Amino acid sequence: MKSNFHDIIQDDKPVLIDFYADWCGPCKMLGPILKDAKATLGDNVKIVKIDVDKNQELASKYQVRGVPTMILFKNGKQLWRQSGVLQKDEIIKIIKSHS
Repeated sequence: MKSNFHDIIQDDKPVLIDFYADWCGPCKMLGPILKDAKATLGDNVKIVKIDVDKNQELASKYQVRGVPTMILFKNGKQLWRQSGVLQKDEIIKIIKSHS
């Protein structure tokens, strides 16, 4: 994951990274919400899930202290981040505001 993570976030479309863990309850709630958001936004966004337990180096590089943490990138720049679960409409609004 690490080698191409840099390439993934270089996209000129917004890329939402969801740092999650399998043991995390709120992360399980966020999964379907992100799926719905992706269905609504289609090709206007990439949504990538990253397991913090399998990618500890990446999680610590981005100072992910709690899961779920979402970070929005575009052209390699971090535009927004938040920990916790957001509703679909909020997520869509945030992504659209950075499109």
